[in-house]
Amino acid sequence: MGSMEVHEELLRGQAEVWQLMFAFADSMALKSAVELRLADIMHSHGSPITLPQLALRIDSSCPDIPYLARLMRMLVRKGIFAVHQSSDGGDETLYKMTHVSKWLLHDSELSLAPMILVENNQWLLEPWHYLSQCVKEGGIAFKKAHGCEIWDFASQNPQFNSLFNDAMACTAKIVMKALVSHYKDGFDSIQSLADVGGGTGGALAEIVKSYPHIKGINFDLPHVVATAPVCEGIFHVGGDMFDAIPKADAVFMKWILHDWDDEACVKILKNCRQAIPDKNGKLVLVEIVVQEDSNNIFGNMGLVFDLVMFAHTTGGKERTEQEWMKLLEQGGFHRCKIISMPALYSIIEAYPQ
Repeated sequence: MGSMEVHEELLRGQAEVWQLMFAFADSMALKSAVELRLADIMHSHGSPITLPQLALRIDSSCPDIPYLARLMRMLVRKGIFAVHQSSDGGDETLYKMTHVSKWLLHDSELSLAPMILVENNQWLLEPWHYLSQCVKEGGIAFKKAHGCEIWDFASQNPQFNSLFNDAMACTAKIVMKALVSHYKDGFDSIQSLADVGGGTGGALAEIVKSYPHIKGINFDLPHVVATAPVCEGIFHVGGDMFDAIPKADAVFMKWILHDWDDEACVKILKNCRQAIPDKNGKLVLVEIVVQEDSNNIFGNMGLVFDLVMFAHTTGGKERTEQEWMKLLEQGGFHRCKIISMPALYSIIEAYPQ
């Protein structure tokens, strides 16, 4: 390799470090767009919008248009919004929605806005500063940041609990739309289904709506189900999955086991095993299956979420297919299969026999 090639390679390395160093700027710009409801304003406007028109609709008595222009320039560069060329040849910039900004709408049936707000909230950002300390001495990043674990923090902080529940509800809608359409025969023979860690019942409501013959049991911590809305066909039950799980034909868990270490997961799985019948009982998981060399549409998000688990949970992690198989076997589920769907997550179907 010649000196010029070495210089160019080193320069590329420097450029990549700069990009990584300030990668948080993308998240902050995205969060700002959600907080300002820019996508909602454009959507309600119904046609490409000018910067003054956009500023006029922001919830502020004196919005700073130059600041807004700089934010919009970055959001356009990232493809969140797009610039529209006026048909009358005018030189005033017009902005419009893209396939990305549709996911930022607050009142849309399918939206990631609540997830963006909670993941970029100071409460969940603070633990990221403790990852290196955890590597050096062990421990839990969230606890180092806040003095307690995330579930205790949520039970003591109603504002965070509300933000967190809204985020889980929005992801539940996205996942459940994919699940219901691509797991059509999965719930046909089930008469009762317990959603363990079901939050306020959003995921279970989607299942029961599509399969009205199912008796749904939404099971979560008491302070979580206390805020759950009444829903036909669903019974809300407060409790602790480490103690016992309500009896049902099948147990459903979406994005739960990744919150816990292997030992805790085995305990939860054994309780799931006790809750379902020996012969026809079934466990249905919706979880990320990490593929380290994956080239799918979600790229390295499995590895990203593994670090999210590092930062936010008590030993939680995302797992590979082999790790899932081993964990399920230890929990009493000796037969299982993984079913792909058009989402970040996969369906893991497991049976006692």
